[in-house]
Amino acid sequence: MSFAARLTRSPIAHDADRGADAAARFGALTPELRGLIAGAAGCSPFLGGVMQREAEWLEAALAAEPEAALAAVLAAPGEAGSETLGAALRQAKRRVALLVGLADLGGVWSLEQVTGALTALADRAVALALTRLVGDEIRRGKVPGAAPEDATTAGGMVAIAMGKMGAGELNYSSDIDIICLFDDARFDHDEVHEARAAFIRVTRKMAAMLSDLTAEGYVFRTDLRLRPDASVTPVCISMSAAEAYYEAEGRTWERAAYIKARPCAGDIAAGERFLAALTPFVWRRHLDFAAIQDAHDMRLRIRDHKGLHGAISLPGHNMKLGAGGIREIEFFTQTRQLIAGGRDASLRDRTTVGGLAALAAKGWVTPEIAAELTTHYRAHREVEHRVQMVNDAQTHLLPATSEGLARIAHMMGAGDVGAWSAELRARLERVEALTGAFFAPSEAAAAPAMTPAARAIVDGWRSHPVLRSDRAASVFSRVEPEILRRMARAANPEEALRQFDGFLARLPAGVQLFSLFEANPQLIDLIVDICGTAPGLAQYLSRNA
Repeated sequence: MSFAARLTRSPIAHDADRGADAAARFGALTPELRGLIAGAAGCSPFLGGVMQREAEWLEAALAAEPEAALAAVLAAPGEAGSETLGAALRQAKRRVALLVGLADLGGVWSLEQVTGALTALADRAVALALTRLVGDEIRRGKVPGAAPEDATTAGGMVAIAMGKMGAGELNYSSDIDIICLFDDARFDHDEVHEARAAFIRVTRKMAAMLSDLTAEGYVFRTDLRLRPDASVTPVCISMSAAEAYYEAEGRTWERAAYIKARPCAGDIAAGERFLAALTPFVWRRHLDFAAIQDAHDMRLRIRDHKGLHGAISLPGHNMKLGAGGIREIEFFTQTRQLIAGGRDASLRDRTTVGGLAALAAKGWVTPEIAAELTTHYRAHREVEHRVQMVNDAQTHLLPATSEGLARIAHMMGAGDVGAWSAELRARLERVEALTGAFFAPSEAAAAPAMTPAARAIVDGWRSHPVLRSDRAASVFSRVEPEILRRMARAANPEEALRQFDGFLARLPAGVQLFSLFEANPQLIDLIVDICGTAPGLAQYLSRNA
C-alpha cells in the first residue's frame, strides 16, 4: 500500500507561510501528501530544510511503499569504500530522517516501526563502517592471521548495541551506545596486543566517521562509555577482559543495561557467545528483590544530578528523565525483569513494550497496568520524537515557552493546545503514580515494646558481620520492626529472638534476604516459626543462606 493510502493523521502547520512554501514545491503530489508536507515543514525547520535538499528523492519515495523506500536507502551505501562511506551514510541519514519523520507525523508507521527503521539505519551504518575499516587494517597486515575474507566478520571484532539501539527503540535524534569488543581467543597470546591496537584504531575511526559533523551532516553521535571501567580502559577491549570485569565488579545498572544488549555488527556469533557467557551476571538464579532498591537509588541520583525533583510542570519538563517520564516506565519494567528473569527466560525481552507484556503474562504486573503503561510509553515517545524533530536536537525537554509548547501540540495534530497540555500532564502524573509506589522504599515502622533482655539482644545485631555494609543495614532497618512484631506473637518470643539472633550472626550476607523479606512479609512468619520451633533448621539455613 502506498504512503498516501496509509495516512491516518496530519500535523497542523505552526508557521503557515513556511508550510505553504514547502508544499508548493511538491505540486505533483496528492493534496493529502501536500498537507502532510505543509504541516511538517510548518512545524519543523529541520524537516523543511531536508525536504528542500532532497526534493527529487522525496517525490519518488512518497510514490512508493515506505518499506521499499527505506530498503533502497539502506542498500545504497553498500558499494561505498571506506573513503566515501561517510558521505554515503550521511545522505542515507538525511533520507531516513525525512522518511521516518513523515511516516511518524502522518501515522503511516507505528511507534515500533518508526524506532525500528531508525535502528535499522544505525545497524547498517555501524556494520558498514566496522567491516570497511577492519578490511583496511587487514590489508595493511595489522590483524594477525586475518585474511581478506575475514573483513566480513570484522576479524573477530563485534559491536554490541546497548540501550535503545539494542532494543530496536532508537528515538528520532538519538545517539547510539555501543560496546566494542574483540574475540581474543582467535589470537595467540603474543598476537593479542597487536590485534587490540588495530581494533582500537578501528573503533576510533568508526566513531569519528559516524559522529563528526561535516557539510553533509552527521550519521549518529556515538557513545562508547558503557564499556567496562570506561575511564581507564581503551575504546575496544578483549572479551575475556570484559567478562572478568563483570564477574568481579559489575553493578546493578550494568546488569540492567545488558537486558537490551544485542550484537549488531562484526562477528555476530562471537558477540552472541559473549552475551551467553554474561547470562549468570545479568540474570540471577534467585529472586533478586535487591534490584528494587538499586533502581530506586539510580532514579534519585539521576533526579538529583539533573535537578528534576518537584511537582510536574510542562514548560521545560524532561520527557525522558523527569517525573512520570519514559525512564520511569523503563526502570519499572527492567527492575521486574531483573527480579525474576533469572528463573524465567520468557521475561528477558529487550523491548519495553515486550517486557511489559511478558511480565503481565506471568503475573508480575496486572494486564491492566501493563496495558496502561504501554499506552503511556508510546504516547510519551511520540512527544519526545516531535520535540527532537523541530531542529534535529538531542533533547528530551519540552519547550519552556507557551509558543514552543503550541508548536509541539500542532505537530501532534492538536488544535486545542490547552486540552493537549492537560492530557499530557495527566499522563505524566499517572505514570508517576503507577511507578513511584513500586520504587519508593517502605518507611520503617516503630518497633514494639521489648523486655530489657530482648532489647539487649536486638542492640547487638548491628555488630553482626551481615549488617556492617550500609546497604544491608539500610534494608534491614526497614524490615526490623516487622520482624520484631511478628516475633512477639511467637509461642516463646524470647527463645525465638535468641534463635533469630544466632541465625543473623551466622549469615554471610543479607541484602538479598532482607529485600526478600521486605517484598514478601509472609516469609518473616516462616523464619519466626522456624526460629521458635526448629532451632536446628535455623542454624542450617543460616549456614546455607
